[in-house]
Amino acid sequence: MKILVTAKRVTDPDARIKVLPDGTGIETAGLEYKLNPFCENAIEEAVAIREKTGAEVIAVTIGDEEAVKSLRTALAMGADRGVHVKAGDFELDSDLAARILAAVFAKEGCDLFILGKQAVDGDSNQVGQLVAEYAGVPQACFASRVVIGSDGAVVSREVDGGMETVEVKFPAVITADLRLNEPRLPKLPDVLKAKKKQVDEYAPADLGVDMSMKVETVGYSAPAGRAGGRRVGSVAELVDLLRNEAKVLKA
Repeated sequence: MKILVTAKRVTDPDARIKVLPDGTGIETAGLEYKLNPFCENAIEEAVAIREKTGAEVIAVTIGDEEAVKSLRTALAMGADRGVHVKAGDFELDSDLAARILAAVFAKEGCDLFILGKQAVDGDSNQVGQLVAEYAGVPQACFASRVVIGSDGAVVSREVDGGMETVEVKFPAVITADLRLNEPRLPKLPDVLKAKKKQVDEYAPADLGVDMSMKVETVGYSAPAGRAGGRRVGSVAELVDLLRNEAKVLKA
């Protein structure tokens, strides 16, 4: 059994993002990055399955040379080898990322592809579903529990009305929710071993993927700054402002 798993690099959610003065992008100098938290859950699940079944786990990332750091984290967590598809962060949209990942899925001939349900930078929640469509395989998204069988998996997922259980046959795509597991922290020996593990490099053209995108980014802008507070002279004035200016109280 072969399992493919994502190791996407994202900007640190706690980092302060600055928009370039001309609105063409964000300031990347000094910006901190980390492994996408949902991908951590996906990697943990893949490695846990490997420990039970002896499956091979392959981690994949798309990005520049810095993205390999996230790939090495996945290898330190227990992935057997990695795949790095070289592309700039601003050369991708969800559809193109999905086409690249579907091509890697097909090239590796994997039985299962586990992705984080979304990336915390764009929060699009689109890639997993698109990969399943392009690969022509069943999908089970937002997994909070996965049970592997001989030819498929039973997946529990949270929906608006409670819990839903679905069964998918291999090959299949599963996207991981945060409740799926508790990702392990790599130990120092594992980090050192990860530096020696195999990483295959490809350009999108090597995978036969057209780099055209469906989404065009026309500009970036920072959110409006928070307005300062105001002093009021009486409760009556406060109520009047809340009712007539803020419109949070009904007459």
